[in-house]
Amino acid sequence: MGRVKTQSAKRTTYELMERYGKKFTKDFQQNKPIVKTVMVTPSKKLRNIVTGYITRLVKKGHTTAPKKNYHFNE
Repeated sequence: MGRVKTQSAKRTTYELMERYGKKFTKDFQQNKPIVKTVMVTPSKKLRNIVTGYITRLVKKGHTTAPKKNYHFNE
């Protein structure tokens, strides 16, 4: 089984996909500098998790966030 992404990682990924979805490619290494410039966080681990999830969504064919009825407890 795979690892489960946290709500904050998914939320950040969906926001970045909505704003910059056309910039991302199927290559993790090309997406890393893009995420680094648009996402302000001191955590390299979180950046890599978000970049990996974005890469996975792009490989599935999404150019924007998936059209799911997702909601987060706030």
